[in-house]
Amino acid sequence: MPQIQGCDAFRVAMPRGRRPESVLVRLTARDDAVGWGEAALNGSAGDGSGADEVWADIQERMGPALIGLDLERPEDVSAAADLGCRGAAAAIDMACWDLWCRARGLPLAHALGGTRTSIVTGARLSPEPLLESVVSRVNQAVGAGHTRVTVDVRPGWDIEPVREIRRAFPALALVADAGHAYRETPEHLAILEGLDAYGLLAIVRPFPAADLGAHARLQRQIGTALAPGIGDLDTLDAAISREAGRVLDLSAARLGGLTAARSAHDLAYAAGWDVWCTGTGAFGIAQAAAVALAALPGVTLPSEVSDPAGGPVFVSPPVRSSGGVVGVPYTQPGLGHEIDLARIERLASRRLRIPA
Repeated sequence: MPQIQGCDAFRVAMPRGRRPESVLVRLTARDDAVGWGEAALNGSAGDGSGADEVWADIQERMGPALIGLDLERPEDVSAAADLGCRGAAAAIDMACWDLWCRARGLPLAHALGGTRTSIVTGARLSPEPLLESVVSRVNQAVGAGHTRVTVDVRPGWDIEPVREIRRAFPALALVADAGHAYRETPEHLAILEGLDAYGLLAIVRPFPAADLGAHARLQRQIGTALAPGIGDLDTLDAAISREAGRVLDLSAARLGGLTAARSAHDLAYAAGWDVWCTGTGAFGIAQAAAVALAALPGVTLPSEVSDPAGGPVFVSPPVRSSGGVVGVPYTQPGLGHEIDLARIERLASRRLRIPA
């Protein structure tokens, strides 16, 4: 079994003023095996973890707790993961899975229980203020082969963009992400019920995450499946029991790691919920982990797992969709990608090393 000997962390932003930023974690073992994890910053993880919080948790608590740990199973890191926020826990847990798999020569997807050899992909569009821009960008996503597109909606920007997209793409699997922006008022309920007329695949996070009652009442009123914002296993279990949705947006970042995400998949799958997987991050590591997670048998819907094209490449081969499909790497151990440590070190604005 690998024994963790060192923990490095890098705070890295995309070059040339691009906003995405992540904390990358690199664990090393006595047998020279390494494992990588990523925590997306700038709120893109959707887990509420701030950059300073993620960094402090790794530096002061989680990193030191890992040194000297004999990693018999990836789940052995759960006690250390409990010492930090979900962003830090997700990066550490991901790195432990990668390290353990590389040390044993196992592909991560296989170790998690994955059965798929390829992942059908969806695309998420950033908010757009103009209808013409939204429709044009949906067209680009469809042209690239993506079979599901997620668009952001908010009060005052909801029915009209969905109507225009549906008019242009009547058969597209379309998802509206409301970002917890609606409340259980007559006005907002009328809008959410109005969206039901456009054949959406799902409405994501219509209400605050804690208000499962509102989700359950809306789910009884509309045919469109709801995907409440699930950040822990207890909330998922309660949402299933209360019939507060029918779709799980499976995110290792939001749940605090691959271990928790696999358990969430198992719960949702057993309950008959549909699942898609979301990988958040700017440097390809989180996307590579999301591909492995999306290989699980219950991930029935197109997943957002590909690294956006056009920027610098930090993992080789890049995690890219080709014709709307990403292959699952089963011939290489761990994440199945080589990480460009030299480039990460050059771009890092902050670096931490915790040796044995």
